This record gives sequence, structure tokens and C-alpha cells, in this order.
Amino acid sequence: MPTRTTVPIDTAVFRDAFASLPTSVAVITTTDAHGTPKGLTSNAVCAVSMDPPLLLICVDKSSRTLPALLRSDGFVVNFLSEDAEQVSRQFAAKGADKFAGVQYRASARAAGSPVLFADSVAFLECATESRIEAGDHWILLGRVLDGEVHDRGALLYHRRSYLKLLTERNPS
Repeated sequence: MPTRTTVPIDTAVFRDAFASLPTSVAVITTTDAHGTPKGLTSNAVCAVSMDPPLLLICVDKSSRTLPALLRSDGFVVNFLSEDAEQVSRQFAAKGADKFAGVQYRASARAAGSPVLFADSVAFLECATESRIEAGDHWILLGRVLDGEVHDRGALLYHRRSYLKLLTERNPS
């Protein structure tokens, strides 16, 4: 039987390995105890189950949005469209008002969390099912209650750069 090593991988190699895989870009939104919209850019989103429909998000413990996510009963995963790179950058920054100039509406199904309908290729409204502490992150499991898909191309992130997925549109 091979011996197990407890020496962790070099963090640069770990980070570079995941950077080499293209991912979708999402903005996770919720509201705090005062109803103030909160959000962050993430590519740590994964489908978990179809029956029931579940997904997970991973949030760094240093995130300023994390306290609102841990307190809230819901959140929205807004998968950004190809023209929303600036929105991604805005929500990735530590700025004061991340929602400045961004069109959104309150979710009826996900505890009033902001839905970025104008900048998304799809959004999923979730009820928080559970929270799991994992290393330097929290994993939030969400039950998908509602959502919408738009006929737009998706924004991707690969090797620390944004990419637009060129999609062939069906003529109507």
C-alpha cells in the first residue's frame, strides 16, 4: 500500500491548476439584516443535485458579503453575460457601493436578494439549505426555487482573464 504524504501542495500550483480551467463567472447576491443589497463575484459555483435541485457556492472567510450570506435565508446566483465584464470587476472590488449603476430587482423567492436580470445569461434563486465551514471558505448549499435563462452568450474566466463564449444564435 502506498504511503500517504501530509505535505500540502504548493499553493501556487493549486491556484494555477484551477486557473487553467475555464469557468463561468457569477455574482452571488443577498441582503443583510437591514435589507441592504450585498454581492460578490465568484467562479466557485457547482450543481449538486437535480432532484431536489441543489447547488453550492464557496465563499472566502474574508469576504465582506459572507456575514450577510451566513445570516440570510437565501441568495441568487447571477451567471454573467458576455457583456458584463465590468459588473464582474465591480463586484470583485472592495468598493462601498457595488450596485451603483447596476440594474436589479428583488427576488420574490430568495429572501429579497438582488436579481441582476440585465447582466445575466441566467440566474437561479436559492433558499439556503446548509452552511459548511471548509478551510478558509464556507460552502453554502442552496435549494433552487426559481430561475431564468436568457438568450445571451456567457462570460468566462480562464488563466486570470475574461473570455466571451462565442455562441451561434438560432435565427428567429
